[in-house]
Amino acid sequence: MITIEEVEHVAKLARLALTDQEKERFAEQLGKIIDHFNELKNVDTTGVEPLAHALPLTNVMREDEVVAPPGSKILLENAPAQENGFFRVPKIGE
Repeated sequence: MITIEEVEHVAKLARLALTDQEKERFAEQLGKIIDHFNELKNVDTTGVEPLAHALPLTNVMREDEVVAPPGSKILLENAPAQENGFFRVPKIGE
């Protein structure tokens, strides 16, 4: 069972302000979650291989290729504003 003090500690770490009702509700809910994990500890997993994912996945990434960068002229074509071969951006603060 999770105590109110433990809920208050977690809420403080998360910078959450909780009412007394919320603390009691979360203590009960978190306690039930912990109970479910404790039930899983008792499940016999003998002969079950550990999995990283429930479905078989394959890596679909392409091979790396060395290519020349597009160059500033092409990049500047997509800029909303440019000046003297550079990106023009709004001034921030003074």
